[in-house]
Amino acid sequence: MEIIAVPKPLREKLGDEASDSLIELINLANRKTTEDVISLSGEKYERRLAETAARIDNRITDEVAKLDRRITEEVAKLDNRITEVRADIIKWMFIFWAGQIIVIIAILSVFLK
Repeated sequence: MEIIAVPKPLREKLGDEASDSLIELINLANRKTTEDVISLSGEKYERRLAETAARIDNRITDEVAKLDRRITEEVAKLDNRITEVRADIIKWMFIFWAGQIIVIIAILSVFLK
């Protein structure tokens, strides 16, 4: 808010030139204060923004690390389960083959007699 005029009693005491200089000085001080407030507010905003960004970055890093650990655990469980299933399949294949061999031997022995 700039001052445009000086009240008449003050202008009469100071004179026109001094009144104009006083107005200019007050307006300059007002502009400087406004610039300082804007600059300080901008710096404060940038600092808070940087702090918030750092907190979010840390949180994301933590969550990604948790997710990586969980995925690793799940993959390990899946590998164990696949190993178990593979062992079961091999066991049942052996039982089936043994049964087939026994049946073939029994059929051959019946035919050969």
